[in-house]
Amino acid sequence: MNNLLADPWFASLPMADRKFMLASCEHLRLRPGEMLFRQGDQPSGFYALLSGSLKMSTLSAEGREAILIFLEAATWFGEISLIDDLPRTHDATALTEVELLVLAPQVFRSLMQRNSFANAITRMLAKRIRLLYGIVEDAGLRSVRARVARRLLLLAEVANRQQDGHAVVPVTQEALAMMLGMTRQTLSKELRFFKQDGLIRLAYGKIEILSESKLSALCDKE
Repeated sequence: MNNLLADPWFASLPMADRKFMLASCEHLRLRPGEMLFRQGDQPSGFYALLSGSLKMSTLSAEGREAILIFLEAATWFGEISLIDDLPRTHDATALTEVELLVLAPQVFRSLMQRNSFANAITRMLAKRIRLLYGIVEDAGLRSVRARVARRLLLLAEVANRQQDGHAVVPVTQEALAMMLGMTRQTLSKELRFFKQDGLIRLAYGKIEILSESKLSALCDKE
């Protein structure tokens, strides 16, 4: 459970709220490829990812997949459908063996009666809305290079970090190209530029971010 304190959002909660949440949660394990929920499902919980990684995606009517984001350990998610009481808008699929904590909807709603928890959820949503606005802005105004840099920074926010502080994003180049709506060839060209400039290190199925500050500066410049 201690790894949940790596999540700044959870760590910012009052101790009483954290203890109540952990005491009220149930454990859940998923195998690779198993789905936590599907688009259209009714909300069944507020989740904490303890270990492993999840893919958030959606399918078009023609069966084309759009990957939204990958989630790594020490991340809470699933709050939106519990707030507006509407069905899930995407699929959540385990990429590896996954261990989760599940906070039941009725417990989540009782916590929302506490000002401390409700304010924390508001801050969480505000942060995610800002990120969403950034993605929309990138699509309309930014260069391809800046779009790739911004998406890597977004993925780095929910990625695991090594002892040196570098974020390791568990994403293949094919998946990242799908997320950005560009060809693999276009993405590879930009990633080679980042690699040559020492901003990233490429490995099979993952990208290590070596300099988030330089990627951020590149976004501002572009």
